[in-house]
Amino acid sequence: MDIPIVRKHQSPVQDANERDNTAAIETAKAIKPDAGLRSLDHYKIKLPSWRYAARQSLIPLIRWETPYVAKLQNAMRSPVLDSYFSITANLGTHTFFMIFLPILFWCGYTDLGRGLVHVLASGVFLSGIMKDLLCLPRPLSPPLSRISMSPSVSLEYGFPSTHSTNAVSVVVYAVFLLRSASSDINSTLKTTLEILSYLYAASIVLGRLYCGMHGFLDVLIGGILGALLSVLQCLYGGDFDDFMFLGSAMAPLLFISIVLVLVRIHPEPADDCPCFDDSIAFAGVMIGVEAGNWHYARTGYALNMPVPATVPFDLVAIGWPKAVARILVGVVVIFAWREVMKPALLRYLPPLFRVVESFGLTLPRRFFVQASMYTKIPKNLKTDSVLPPVSEIPSLITSLRHPRKHRSVSVGPQSEADAYEALAFHDRQRRESYSSASRKRQNARDRAKSDNTDGAYCTVKAVSSNVLGNPRNVALPTPSQSNLQNGLRLPDVFLDDTNTPGTLSNSVNTPERRSSEDRREFEKERLEIFSMVKQPRVRYDVEVITKLIVYTGIAWLAVEGNPLLFEYIGLGLGT
Repeated sequence: MDIPIVRKHQSPVQDANERDNTAAIETAKAIKPDAGLRSLDHYKIKLPSWRYAARQSLIPLIRWETPYVAKLQNAMRSPVLDSYFSITANLGTHTFFMIFLPILFWCGYTDLGRGLVHVLASGVFLSGIMKDLLCLPRPLSPPLSRISMSPSVSLEYGFPSTHSTNAVSVVVYAVFLLRSASSDINSTLKTTLEILSYLYAASIVLGRLYCGMHGFLDVLIGGILGALLSVLQCLYGGDFDDFMFLGSAMAPLLFISIVLVLVRIHPEPADDCPCFDDSIAFAGVMIGVEAGNWHYARTGYALNMPVPATVPFDLVAIGWPKAVARILVGVVVIFAWREVMKPALLRYLPPLFRVVESFGLTLPRRFFVQASMYTKIPKNLKTDSVLPPVSEIPSLITSLRHPRKHRSVSVGPQSEADAYEALAFHDRQRRESYSSASRKRQNARDRAKSDNTDGAYCTVKAVSSNVLGNPRNVALPTPSQSNLQNGLRLPDVFLDDTNTPGTLSNSVNTPERRSSEDRREFEKERLEIFSMVKQPRVRYDVEVITKLIVYTGIAWLAVEGNPLLFEYIGLGLGT
């Protein structure tokens, strides 16, 4: 049943504030867990039958491997490894790649930058689809402890591991380029880079297990997905570039249309999972890169080798001061774009969305509140986990310098998916306990029946100290007292370990009574578990378009806007 809400008398001002916060109320209703035993059928209720069947086929593997992951974690745990794996996990995040990738373009490695954007963006997008499609939880905590420097990561589903997808895709693509015939790197440096690449992938993948964030299946499928995407890029990346650069404007328009369709059909999760936000961000990156490269290749500033839209760069001709200045200016411009555009869009898009909504055109996402249901969006709303705001950069740097102080070790459910999995685990334990007790009672009945000396008078012997207490004989009433002459059977209470042996009880533990007690116990347990989970923030419909525009702009600045700016302010080659 729903939890009653006690409302106090409110002033008109408070009533007005409450109306302004309609979005929060509606979202809270949408995410409120199902009451009572319906929580055990949460995914059966929320998911289509085919998605639920797929989830049910994989969830036993997640549960089976959890004790082994916990054993691995316990065997390896040390303060040094806690710091190492929590730091290296940042090298597989979206934030790291969003800062690192633009630098490749500005330093003339457009071919490498495009290839990495393709494998990373498609990896984040596809792994996000798989996560929201199957809604599989992370390995249960406890027995695992979760070590992280980013609490928001644990709010996502676990299968597959996006960190593993990113790491493996980067390594496979990098090794392919190092071993290609066009590589002019000397053998010693090539071997060193390969070893570092393998160490990087191993640190990320093993770190996801060590930190308790993923199981073996998560990292295995994530790694396979990353490897497949890199193989596709290695085999067909050149053909895709030819299609994009040699064709008319219809080529990027077709690509953008496909990406937008994929965004629109992104599966709805059963819980409020932020995977869709990351998918949207990297969909915008793909749009910005392809549109920007296509247009930049047609300007007089871009080079055509080794691929069209290559940014001119020569370290000897530019020198280190200008090279460093290019990077600093480029990063500042990207963060400035984000700091200006995000609040502007969150302020001016809602009225437009209300007009569009009046014509029946909406973006019906389950956990996003429509514009007609709120009046304004709070300032300083933290809507982005991919690229942090400028105000958070000092704290990020401090956390990397002092990982022991800033990493967190959590035990217990952290997300709604964790809470539902914990409830399912406790329910399995309860049912197994009932099944074991039922078998004991049946065995006790059989042995007691064999101890009866005649049909009129009988003595029930305690079967074992575990079932009936200390072994002793208990004399039953005479047939006239016990109504045995009417063919009534001895009540099960005689052999129930919840009652005193040899005594009748007026509160027989009937199935109806037990079911009622189970419901009360389960409801109490549900409330306790969900009280440990941090409720997701209110999410607004305009955030989807805002994120798409902001990250499309960031990608365009990386591949065209900033390279043109470099030429205009004297940081280019003057081509």
